[in-house]
Amino acid sequence: MSKRDELITKYAADLKEKCGVNADMDLLTKVTVGLGPSIYNADSSTVSGSDEKELATVKNNFLIKKLGLSESDDLDGAIASVMDTYGQSNRNKYRAVVYYLLVKHFNKASVY
Repeated sequence: MSKRDELITKYAADLKEKCGVNADMDLLTKVTVGLGPSIYNADSSTVSGSDEKELATVKNNFLIKKLGLSESDDLDGAIASVMDTYGQSNRNKYRAVVYYLLVKHFNKASVY
């Protein structure tokens, strides 16, 4: 099993255990592949739910640029909802899981 496959399996387990979501493995794989090499870096593979700068990056680079959403789509509310679903006390919020939950929230699987 490749390193990427191991990470995807870990992300699926996180979705099930921490978020109560059964992952669509095909979509989760596409989101993970879309993140490129960042999934292998300890810092860039996670999202800090309390860092405003980090959340702004998620909003601008992923929601607006990648998914094509506009500011009027309540992006901050969606990010807050995903962070609550993932659990504010959970220190390791994997970027692939956060992005997967945002894709599902906005029904944007078609982007992938």
